[in-house]
Amino acid sequence: MEYLTDIEIAQACRMKKITEIAALAGVDEAYLEQYGSYKAKVDYRLLRDMAEKPDGKLILVTAITPTPAGEGKTTTSVGLADGLRRLGKNAVLALREPSLGPVFGVKGGAAGGGRAQVVPMEDINLHFTGDFHAIGAANNLLAAMLDNHIQQGNALGIDCKRITWKRAVDMNDRQLRNIVSGLGGRMQGVPREDGFEITVASEVMAVLCLASDIPDLKARLGRIIVGYTYDGKPVTARDLKAEGAMAALLKDALKPNLVQTLEGTPAFIHGGPFANIAHGCNSVTATRMALKLGDYAVTEAGFAADLGAEKFFDIKCRMAGLTPAAVVVVATVRALKYHGGVSKTELGAENLDALERGMPNLLRHVENIREVFGLPCAVAVNAFPTDTAAELALVEEKCREKGVNAVLSEVWAKGGAGGTALAEEVVRLCGQPNHFAFSYAPDLPVEEKIRAIAKRVYHAKHLLMLPAAKKKAAEIEALGFGGLPVCMAKTQYSFSDDPALPGAPEGFTVQVSDLKVCAGAGFIVAYTGDIMTMPGLPRVPAAEKIDVDENGVISGLF
Repeated sequence: MEYLTDIEIAQACRMKKITEIAALAGVDEAYLEQYGSYKAKVDYRLLRDMAEKPDGKLILVTAITPTPAGEGKTTTSVGLADGLRRLGKNAVLALREPSLGPVFGVKGGAAGGGRAQVVPMEDINLHFTGDFHAIGAANNLLAAMLDNHIQQGNALGIDCKRITWKRAVDMNDRQLRNIVSGLGGRMQGVPREDGFEITVASEVMAVLCLASDIPDLKARLGRIIVGYTYDGKPVTARDLKAEGAMAALLKDALKPNLVQTLEGTPAFIHGGPFANIAHGCNSVTATRMALKLGDYAVTEAGFAADLGAEKFFDIKCRMAGLTPAAVVVVATVRALKYHGGVSKTELGAENLDALERGMPNLLRHVENIREVFGLPCAVAVNAFPTDTAAELALVEEKCREKGVNAVLSEVWAKGGAGGTALAEEVVRLCGQPNHFAFSYAPDLPVEEKIRAIAKRVYHAKHLLMLPAAKKKAAEIEALGFGGLPVCMAKTQYSFSDDPALPGAPEGFTVQVSDLKVCAGAGFIVAYTGDIMTMPGLPRVPAAEKIDVDENGVISGLF
């Protein structure tokens, strides 16, 4: 049987005008700034004017540890929102924007899949409304003003060997990880070691996603630390008088983007920090809009629950005062068999033994959601044609033994109609007891916060803070930043910091090599393993398959 590609399905969709979608969502046209016929930005002042309206129920979609077999978290999120609408519920979707790096690198398009997508799919995956370009420009303006300050006499006494601010580009480009800039002579800048991060790893991205309005945005931008003086004092964007110009570049990017699903469900797509090197959630503003406009707001957090969900709870919900009503953990039979030791080429064959060996990965994520964070939880089994009845029954049985319902999700093939069973379970969960808690207290020392995440969420046996990280922790607390939450930079492919340990490993040690204060975003980044903030392209990048014809029709985006 031949299937249509995701982009072919999306291009065949007859989209509604964005004004219709806004009306359906309850957004007056006075707040709407249209980008063509099918995209719009919504003025964040809508939240001020809806302040008295009660919030809807916040539903988080997360997943098991990623594998090459795929899990389908965004697809499930879209299908769940459509499924809730089919039940007559007022549901609104809030997702991240895709980064051009993965779009042209490994993943290809990132707007859902099959019959559960957000559209216009090509626009969302490419330049969209220009938010990422604005973030990159603001990041690089700060870098340029920093180097110009040094060139023009360095009145602040910035130590060029202690500059922490990097330039940014929204593309996987390993060549730019470590460079030397300022070459070419006395008037061409001050030579120094430099480097690039991918835009989604920039602190400006995190700031945009956590800011509530322009004054908050400017205050956060001003607190960004770009480096240190010769006597060890932090130098900020405010010291360089950069925050006003940066905010000017970001004033429109701060406004959430409104689009639609294939079935016409309103969807906010806004912000996109990675979850393995940043906090992995869409903007607080977009989530709050979805909560004000919908009785159910469906959102997702990047990668697995040990990364995206933990940061969603411990960083985003803590800062924004959000309380989730329920959590969905997405899994596939294929991915669970991969965790059970089956090679990617053999995942289509029934293998109950391997499936049972892989189940602990799913069950550990479920345990964390319920026992660590105190939230009601369901498992969405994202259906594949190769799944057998016996395999699906085994997943359901093992989940039931842990007191959790596993629901078959067929949204890829059937859209919202394949998500109604999951939607019914989510509605039921929203009526269950909710004992939401964080994984650590804010007043713990920095090292103890990291230890709590490593042991309670990752299930590590030991935490090893290398000497450089211990020294940074002491400096961070001495500078008054010890009360900030922690953002772990860790591989997405394992509960541990070793990507070669799938499943539910035991007895491992998490090793922290370095720490960084993101004072603007309001968290401390802890680096583990070989995590890099600038990914590289694979041997065969997805870009090789992307094309556009003489009529401007794009192909190859999945």
